[in-house]
Amino acid sequence: MLAKSKMCLPRYSLFLIFFSFISLQGFAKKTGDVSELQIGVKFKPKTCEIKAHKGDRIKVHYRGKLTDGTVFDSSFERGDPFEFELGSGQVIKGWDQGLLGACVGEKRKLKIPAKLGYGEQGSPPTIPGGTTLIFDTELIAVNGKPTVGEEEDEDEDEDDTSGDDEL
Repeated sequence: MLAKSKMCLPRYSLFLIFFSFISLQGFAKKTGDVSELQIGVKFKPKTCEIKAHKGDRIKVHYRGKLTDGTVFDSSFERGDPFEFELGSGQVIKGWDQGLLGACVGEKRKLKIPAKLGYGEQGSPPTIPGGTTLIFDTELIAVNGKPTVGEEEDEDEDEDDTSGDDEL
């Protein structure tokens, strides 16, 4: 009888490990975490004369959020877009990858996994370690060439908080 109960223990342990793994997978999906970069195009201009390429100096408006919707930074509210050299490592990898090929005037939603963001260490105190980041972005200029009518649709994004659950 004792030998039989010892054999059931490993099977029971395997079942618990498997169930725990499945439960954690479901939890990650419920919290909005992603394992790979997701790029959602929210608006694309009718004509795309200028695209962002590696090495270009780009100017981007952005709103950075955690998966629970907490905004941790926003150039929209400051009225000051961020400028950097694309693909040079000046920003997190999710931005360097997620803005490639964007047209001037294009709006994208980037869902960035921790490995392409701030990693397991995060950026305390505002960004916890291991966190998926969500950025609403708008490409304002490439190499100093702005979008036509840039100032006209600038306020449009300020109230655009819908669609957090979709890309």
